[in-house]
Amino acid sequence: MFFGTYTPKLDDKGRLFLPAKFRDELAEGLVVTRGQERCLTVWSLSDFAGLTDRLREAPVTNKGTRDYVRMLFAAAAQEVPDKQGRISIPSVLREYASLRKDVMVIGAMNRIEIWDPASWQDYSEEQEQKFSELSDEVFPGI
Repeated sequence: MFFGTYTPKLDDKGRLFLPAKFRDELAEGLVVTRGQERCLTVWSLSDFAGLTDRLREAPVTNKGTRDYVRMLFAAAAQEVPDKQGRISIPSVLREYASLRKDVMVIGAMNRIEIWDPASWQDYSEEQEQKFSELSDEVFPGI
């Protein structure tokens, strides 16, 4: 499980130091691809395989399915962290998420998201009120 917020930096070669708390779960490899809201999503290989299996069940006759699969897989990159816990972020993905040197890495349960800091700040502020309102919708009765 991934949680927390971290502020690593991209090096000049577009490599990212994964937060130490995430490294063991991703040591065997991972997939980084486009996420929603212009962030990047990092999945463990096993979780990405599970997502892929579920997408195989979706009808390719549905345009939404085709569009989603194309966007998800076209920019996906499989990586294995090096001995220092770094992964390469392909330039197409850095451009998609407007990543420069500073980044925000957040744990999001079964995945990691990588954000441009300004985009994350804007998103967080926008979602704050919705977060309190959604708790009843997501967890009725709590």
